[in-house]
Amino acid sequence: MAGPHLQQPSFLLATLKADCVSKPFVQRCHDLETVIEEFPAKELHGIFPWLVESIFGSLDGIIVGWNLRCLQGRTNPTEYSVALDFLDPSGPMMKLVYKLQAEEYRYDFPVSYLPGPVKASIQEQVLPECSLYHNKVQFPSSGGLGLNLALNPFEYYMFYFAISLITQKNSPVTRHVSPSNSAYFILVDTYLKCFLPTEGSVLPPPSSNPGGAIPSPTPRSPAVPFTSYGMHHTSLLKRHIAHQPSVNADPASQEIWRSETLLQIFVEMWLHHYSLEMYQKMQSPHVKLEVLHYRLSISSKHHGSPAQSSYQALHAYQESFKPTEEHVLVVRLLVKHLHAFSNSLKPEPLSPSAHSHTASPLEEFKRVVIPRFVQEKLYIFLQHCFGHWPLDASFRAVLEMWLSYLQPWRYAPEKPPQSAEPLPRSVSEKWSTFVQENLLMYTKLFVGFLNRALRTDLVSPKNALMVFRVAKVFAQPNLAEMILKGEQLFLEPELVIPHRQHRLFMTPPLGGSFFSSWPPTITDASFKVKSHVYSLEGQDFQYKQMFGTEVRNLVLKLAQLIWQAQQTAKSISDHSAETTASQSFFSWFRFTPSEMNGSYTGNDLDEIGQDSIKKTDEYLEKALEYLCQIFKLNEAQLTQMMMNCGTAQDENGKKQPPDCIESEDGLILTPLGKYQIINGLRRFEVQYQGDTELQPIRSYENATLVRLLFRLSSALNERFADQMDVLCSREDFVGRLCRYHLTNPHLLHKIRYSPVMKDRTSQNWGPRISLRFLASYRTLLSLLMIYFIASWFYIGPVGCTFIILIGYFLYAVIMTFFFEGWKPHEH
Repeated sequence: MAGPHLQQPSFLLATLKADCVSKPFVQRCHDLETVIEEFPAKELHGIFPWLVESIFGSLDGIIVGWNLRCLQGRTNPTEYSVALDFLDPSGPMMKLVYKLQAEEYRYDFPVSYLPGPVKASIQEQVLPECSLYHNKVQFPSSGGLGLNLALNPFEYYMFYFAISLITQKNSPVTRHVSPSNSAYFILVDTYLKCFLPTEGSVLPPPSSNPGGAIPSPTPRSPAVPFTSYGMHHTSLLKRHIAHQPSVNADPASQEIWRSETLLQIFVEMWLHHYSLEMYQKMQSPHVKLEVLHYRLSISSKHHGSPAQSSYQALHAYQESFKPTEEHVLVVRLLVKHLHAFSNSLKPEPLSPSAHSHTASPLEEFKRVVIPRFVQEKLYIFLQHCFGHWPLDASFRAVLEMWLSYLQPWRYAPEKPPQSAEPLPRSVSEKWSTFVQENLLMYTKLFVGFLNRALRTDLVSPKNALMVFRVAKVFAQPNLAEMILKGEQLFLEPELVIPHRQHRLFMTPPLGGSFFSSWPPTITDASFKVKSHVYSLEGQDFQYKQMFGTEVRNLVLKLAQLIWQAQQTAKSISDHSAETTASQSFFSWFRFTPSEMNGSYTGNDLDEIGQDSIKKTDEYLEKALEYLCQIFKLNEAQLTQMMMNCGTAQDENGKKQPPDCIESEDGLILTPLGKYQIINGLRRFEVQYQGDTELQPIRSYENATLVRLLFRLSSALNERFADQMDVLCSREDFVGRLCRYHLTNPHLLHKIRYSPVMKDRTSQNWGPRISLRFLASYRTLLSLLMIYFIASWFYIGPVGCTFIILIGYFLYAVIMTFFFEGWKPHEH
């Protein structure tokens, strides 16, 4: 790259594009680092959009870029290390961002790739509450294709970085890639630790000019009139800086905008994919009024326009959003870090006046980061996942994200005291405010989990583990009491206070900068809880108490299913033990066609090993214990319910058939019966009831041999039918032997009482020879083993045949003695 100052930006861009094809990855990154160091911002401005797209991929997902989601240190250690160094907060890419930031360049980001609700709102010329979009919407010039956001370099870079998690979800992913070890996951963690530090302040950006400062973005006037969700709110950042004696004295006050921008972008890109109806429901009352006035004014001015009306656009929109497991893991990482970030807040000073003068913007940011930015959108995101996620073990990722949010004390700086016996840590009373202000996160989502658990197969160890995890978290000492206290505060009768009436149950504006002006501090705990619930669900929301009768009945039903699953796991374990014991060496030599008449009693759950069954039983037992602690279930009542459970075993130790009702058309499965069949709790004993010679060919039989042996049997039966009848009518041992092996008593009984089977005179229903058992692979293997054993002693084919016949004769005699009991068979 000689003579960097003599090259034009177009030539530089063409050179870099050519290098992408001809040079290896490590060399390209080294060349890019040289270019960023040597070229001025004016020339780097032209390559920045291409470079960002080549790293994170295109917005339409066609260009994969560096595929950071699949890049791991275990498989590609060199590329992994180089990529992380290049994209590090202090690496070359960020130096490029800050170099362009100092020149106040702007880059267009298409509105069409924003989350659906935001896109639809902006297209209706209504700005979202989030200040991230204010003063940035640019209408296309004549002949333009669509709306764009004019973003500064830092915003543009972070937009692409965050949205690549969504747009690149269909890119080819290696099966053995662990999302938590990918370069993308590590970069998210690195950016969070850098821009939202739990210790110290945000590091200042690297600058090529010593002592130079990168200015925070300046407000710009809107290009077109917009109805705004938060334009009248000023940023506390600017207000705070204006009141500072010296901006350079506190680097955090100058660079706090990066922390705020980073978090807003992450939340908007990862947690803002839900229905437009829900998005409109989330807006505060004064916003809805502004939107209504704006739409009325637009409709009065353009009533004759052929364009689609706002109302039609609102209801025609429908976004299909299916978050991946990787997406959920990244959101969980964000939640855990925000808890640690918020819990690192310094204790408030005793003097309020001292606090107002000494608190830094970063400390104020920690105070409001979760309720202001995350709470509402995460609640909607979790609701969407609880309602649409498949009923399989992959739901564990969503579950752990939810439980991480519910336990901020796990990420507090203080450590629990070490003890010899691990005792459950009691939840401190200082967290009662968090529980009350997040009541729906605990109660409504718990009910949602109950409804999911009631529809899953709890015999599966993974599903049993999920029930155990939730029960264990909610059974933490003092947590259930806090939730109950929050419900009591919400259900308290409301006192109408005149100066509050106009702002009752209004949530603070979610959008703007967290430094926007806040309403006066509310001291009424009951009002805080009501405000939280109604701001998330609306004032017409019918709250379902977690400790009420309806939810308690659901818990009792879950307890019943847990007990049923334990019994099912025990029966599977017993069945597996019996099967293992019966698989002896001599069982391979049974030459009996009785297996043709039996029903298949196996189950997919038979594949579960003994260790998994043991784990399932442990998880379910502890889960049941925790549920009893949480809801104060009466042990006598629980025992009685278990005794009345529908899965009680009958006298023979076999399970009863599924729950059915009698009708004119026979038995009809009830919803409970369908559930029992789907989850393997009960089943019908299906048995073939026709002619054993005509039943379908089994998987353990040779189809060609079955057909040949059937023809041979039919020929023998036609040829010796009279002789077999005479033999079976004898009353001595020969008659008993023939009756046992040449007749089927159960089939003869059905022929006697079935007019349909009686009419089938073409078939010989009397004594018959059946050779079908010889088509079984097990029988063939047994005969082959006998042949080789006999051949070992040089007996030859005739001797082998003689041994086989003698063995079968002895077997037939023994079976006759054992089953017939020397009693003549009654016809």
